[in-house]
Amino acid sequence: MKWIFSATLFLCCLQAFAQESGNPFDVQTTVNAIDGRFQIHASYLVPINLCNAFAFLSDYEDAKNIPGITESKVISRSGNRVRVQRVVEEQILFIPIEIQSVIEYTETPNRQLNFEQISGDTKYYKGTWKLFPDKGKTIFRYESLVEPNSMIPNVVIEYFMKHSIRSRFEVMAERASQRKFPGNLVCD
Repeated sequence: MKWIFSATLFLCCLQAFAQESGNPFDVQTTVNAIDGRFQIHASYLVPINLCNAFAFLSDYEDAKNIPGITESKVISRSGNRVRVQRVVEEQILFIPIEIQSVIEYTETPNRQLNFEQISGDTKYYKGTWKLFPDKGKTIFRYESLVEPNSMIPNVVIEYFMKHSIRSRFEVMAERASQRKFPGNLVCD
């Protein structure tokens, strides 16, 4: 009986360790459907400072290395506002979908990015990235509201989002942690 208890305890500890090592950046995601729109919340923790975290988020053209984003190009910059043309390719139920948009970012250096779709294929897309220091690391917090413009039923889109979004934020966290930043970044 002691052997069974010990083996069970060991397996539980092993599973807890495996789950923890499988999520080294403490990636958290939620997707909620609200009146035809999707509210997305995500966060992750990366061992970089605020300056580097902001540099990572505001490198708009490097975003094309995130799964699903095939093009990302700065088309204008004025003060703290940046317009970015983006193409995202998804596949839902073997149906390829291409979403084009122009997104305007409003930068608050080393703190947050607010963004809103100016034109594009979704009915509505607006949100924010916020950065918070945490003991030598940075918490990235993402919130958005998206209203698709698709003939695919929202229940199918919701299922797809809930099952794919976490892996995208995991890729982002991994890329932020591995990125080499210039040593001359000044943090306000």
